[in-house]
Amino acid sequence: MRNALALVALLAAGPAFATGLEVQVEGEANGTIKIDLFEDVAPKHVEQITALATEGQYDGVVFHRVIEGFMAQTGDVEFGKAGGDMSAAGRGGSDRPDLPAEFSDLPFDRGVVGMARSQNPNSANSQFFIMFDAGHFLNGQYTVVGKVTEGMDVVDAIKRGAGQNGSVVGKPDAMTKVTVTE
Repeated sequence: MRNALALVALLAAGPAFATGLEVQVEGEANGTIKIDLFEDVAPKHVEQITALATEGQYDGVVFHRVIEGFMAQTGDVEFGKAGGDMSAAGRGGSDRPDLPAEFSDLPFDRGVVGMARSQNPNSANSQFFIMFDAGHFLNGQYTVVGKVTEGMDVVDAIKRGAGQNGSVVGKPDAMTKVTVTE
């Protein structure tokens, strides 16, 4: 009986595998983005994202890099909190370990959600991006973790960045609340 209770407690304490995220966005874009997560395609990445969302670490994180016709990037839970010093936004991650790549044959089409990383393919951590348009040059190079199922109008309204790297100047749009959905 004691072992059964310990197992139940352990299962309850771990991040629940979920099917999606509900992202509340405020700024130039206001509304909800619903994302279907692909746990069968990228189980380690989905587990990390859902754990961070469950812990509230994505709440208040800005879209720090937004490139017209390409993508909107967010998820820097270390340096990307709204109201903070945004000079390092995009360079951070979480206190969790980086993830090994989980590349697939799924194409980077409009609405696809992928994991951001450095030059090392095994360096994805907490940051992710949502595609405005197809970017098939990313296929097989970045991990696909999901797809927007509702709220592409909200994605399309996210404040664009200025300059080559797409950094957002002034007050960027933020994910005010990120909730894991069943």
